[in-house]
Amino acid sequence: MITAASIPPVDASHNPSVLDAAALGALTQLDPTGANQLVRRVLTTYHASLERLLGQLAEARACDDAAAIRMMAHTLKSASASIGALALSALCAAAEQAALEAHDDALAPLLDRLQVEAGRVDAAVRDLLASSPA
Repeated sequence: MITAASIPPVDASHNPSVLDAAALGALTQLDPTGANQLVRRVLTTYHASLERLLGQLAEARACDDAAAIRMMAHTLKSASASIGALALSALCAAAEQAALEAHDDALAPLLDRLQVEAGRVDAAVRDLLASSPA
């Protein structure tokens, strides 16, 4: 059962890097020379998806649509894990479970924290994109 007290803390002091280096390294290994710009393409796609999914999540939240919240959280969970946004992925998993189990008392704070962490992830992705060659 998910409660507000069982939500894992997201604290930058315990996780100074928003994106897991090992996950990013695994992506890099899929295109070791960088000739196909795989990492750049994945991050660009993630950035666009994040914006779209957060908008849809906000709409679902405003309509109190637990099924849509669950679907958006599930989709964002997987996409975030693939680029190493592990804290965001964990928050999405918790939100997905809370929506599934109709734990409204836990869902609202989870979605608030998810929004904050998504902002941190988006900033990290934009920084990586800005610092990588086009």
